[in-house]
Amino acid sequence: MTAALLPPAATPQHWFGIDLRWAYAELLSALRRQCGCPQRAQDALHDALLRYALLQHRNQVAQPQAYLRRVAHSTLADLQRRDQHYVFEAAPDEQRLPAAPDTADLAALRQRLALLQHVINTLPPRCREVFWRVRVEGSSQPEVAAALGISLNMVERHLIRAMLDLRALQEQGA
Repeated sequence: MTAALLPPAATPQHWFGIDLRWAYAELLSALRRQCGCPQRAQDALHDALLRYALLQHRNQVAQPQAYLRRVAHSTLADLQRRDQHYVFEAAPDEQRLPAAPDTADLAALRQRLALLQHVINTLPPRCREVFWRVRVEGSSQPEVAAALGISLNMVERHLIRAMLDLRALQEQGA
């Protein structure tokens, strides 16, 4: 079967309305410039294409390339944010932490963790679930809103409530 006989969305250059030549030339180079890492840019583009494909099965997107560009840049930002969350670089003039904390430090840490767990457990169930998915699992707010069937505004409200409760705990000197 030749490309002329295939539907427009299935031509070798197009996929669900996305011009793949554009995606792998212009969008990929824009992502590469933004992050400075070719592999990370490809990861972001591929994740964005997967998100787009999942959405495409549910409803039509009016401007597929604009949507893909936005999703790709958001995906890249999520990847970079997630990596920064796990990276710790001490300044050269800072002293290194001791190899093992002493028992007093461990006891204080256990007490603080118990207080944090208590605050998290006292949150309403939906608020606790939103907080867990966003702050612990690293899901984006729109992903959590879609998964729980609530608005993005409600996700933000739940996060604010959880953060205010945790801030109150911090201000108490815990």
